[in-house]
Amino acid sequence: MSDDTPSRVRVLVVDDSRIVRRLLEKRLAEQPEFEVLPGAASGTEAIDRIEALRPDVVTLDVTMPDMDGIEVLRRVRGRHPDTAFIMFSALTQVGATATVDALTLGAFDFVPKPSAEQGANAFHDTFEALADKIRAACAARLRGPRAVAPPLLAATPTPFAPAARAIGATRRFHGLFIASSTGGPAALSKFFEAFAQPLPVPVFVAQHMPPMFTDMLAKRLDKEGCMRVREAVEGEAARPGEVLIAPGDFHMRVARAATGGLVVRLDQGERVNGCRPAADVLFKSGAEALGPGALGVVFTGMGVDGLAGAEAIRNTGGRMLVQDEASAAVWGMPGAVARAGLADAALPPEALADAVRSRLAA
Repeated sequence: MSDDTPSRVRVLVVDDSRIVRRLLEKRLAEQPEFEVLPGAASGTEAIDRIEALRPDVVTLDVTMPDMDGIEVLRRVRGRHPDTAFIMFSALTQVGATATVDALTLGAFDFVPKPSAEQGANAFHDTFEALADKIRAACAARLRGPRAVAPPLLAATPTPFAPAARAIGATRRFHGLFIASSTGGPAALSKFFEAFAQPLPVPVFVAQHMPPMFTDMLAKRLDKEGCMRVREAVEGEAARPGEVLIAPGDFHMRVARAATGGLVVRLDQGERVNGCRPAADVLFKSGAEALGPGALGVVFTGMGVDGLAGAEAIRNTGGRMLVQDEASAAVWGMPGAVARAGLADAALPPEALADAVRSRLAA
């Protein structure tokens, strides 16, 4: 979006189902902040509409007969960097795979498409989620030009991290704990691709995603970098150089094994910050299990999930890094940690990889 952004958000709905398209357009038009543009029923038509109408936000069906949403995104993303793309994905393996591909290509977010069997209530919930993501996408772009955050944040004294302040730069870390949400797949892809060799500690990731999508994300990241990436399994031992992603709809914790290593614990306890998996759950368990041996990283995402967990890591002597505002799709989660004075540095994903590598080598 440019500085002369109109008061209403211009939204283009792309879906090969006329029924779905009309339902979405009708509901969006009922919202005073949205201006609904003439929709598109195919990938080819979508490209024509995007070029001619320059929408602020495009809701893009993942699977279409002539050209899928991934190909549309590949063709127009570079020419329209200020347009936000929100993928509309069926809850199938094919849909999940394509959606994760789209997110790593730079789509802002996604919304699972309800099936006809789920009924009107499911569509209502889907629309509410979609409207919230459209608003979030526009808020992220209406921040205007974003200054690059300084590599090191001010070391603001905090009453809850005396142990962290007392410990110097040289330490031994035993686990890397990562949180990400909106925009996370693209950030994680850049981060893990930046490593030339596996890390000497196990890595644990809480990415806000539903079941099946986390498995597809793990498989996608496994192909891109040098480390093995997969969904975590209850009770398994964590190994150095492996990346374990919390399965959708499960909290992931780590605990000390009798041998001294870390084991994974999964549960479906109450949502935390509206999330399952939640970063706070993972981070707090890392702080409890490893104390000053825990290193945390918070990537892009809406909300404040990870803030309380970051506080716990710092309280027990661990350290925190966050993604910087300039590179984050949404600076909610990392920004909350940075503003609380809990982060040592705010950096883009590739530089965060360098920062992690140097700390683990200390």
